[in-house]
Amino acid sequence: MERILVDTNVVLDLLGNREAFLQEAKELFTLGDKGDVNLCVSSLTMASTYYILSQQLKVAEARKVLRRFKVLVEVLSVDDKIIELALDSDFKDFEDAIQYYCAIENGVELIITRNQKDFKSSKIPVLSAREYIGMKS
Repeated sequence: MERILVDTNVVLDLLGNREAFLQEAKELFTLGDKGDVNLCVSSLTMASTYYILSQQLKVAEARKVLRRFKVLVEVLSVDDKIIELALDSDFKDFEDAIQYYCAIENGVELIITRNQKDFKSSKIPVLSAREYIGMKS
């Protein structure tokens, strides 16, 4: 089964109900829920998402949202090697470098993000949720 790393911005589109991007995020995570694809997120994404949600919701509610979300994804660890690779990389955005090397080190085949330009030197395909869903239709 295809393994995909979903970037934090797409997770927040879903969990934060970001209207402009909500439908495509829902469709992507529905594919994962149906078992058509293995959706992965980095442990960094879980932490960042919690932080942002906890600014909008009560702490207990933010945790509840993440508990429900966690059943849809595989959480990939960010370890010392990934941090070293990210620090030594040419990525302008450190968080994007961590996401990229987390995908590479875990054998992920594709990255889904809304910031494709930030992954221009990627050795694996980088698509938006909309592009990916269009390929599956």
